[in-house]
Amino acid sequence: MAYINPYLLFNGNCEEAFLFYQSVFGGEFPYMGKFKDMPADDNCPPLTAEDAERVMHVSLPIGNTILMGSDSNSQSGDVVMGANVSISINTESRAEADKIFNGLSAGGNAFMPMNDTFWGAYFGMFIDKFGIHWMVNFDEVPQQ
Repeated sequence: MAYINPYLLFNGNCEEAFLFYQSVFGGEFPYMGKFKDMPADDNCPPLTAEDAERVMHVSLPIGNTILMGSDSNSQSGDVVMGANVSISINTESRAEADKIFNGLSAGGNAFMPMNDTFWGAYFGMFIDKFGIHWMVNFDEVPQQ
């Protein structure tokens, strides 16, 4: 069965925000990666120095939920506050990921189709026909 977590987007202050959330909730970050940590991609323009230092992904467990986040960058453009929250769904299989992605994205904007990623997941993003932002993720190697 799939589970969901909130995913927050920021305009360059993701690390500051998550350090604040950590000070309130406690806990440790299982992962905090910057855009400079990504492997080079010949299909993407080089990162600016500012973008390289922005957070690509961070997670903070809070009870049975994982609060996740990242920064925008010059390629993605600034995030509009109010439209900066996505629902992230982790599935137990590729088939479940495809079923959820295809079902929820029908009539919406599937701007990042399901695909294999450099971090070892099968992942996609879309905005549903009601304007809600979604991320679907299947970890090929389950996270510990």
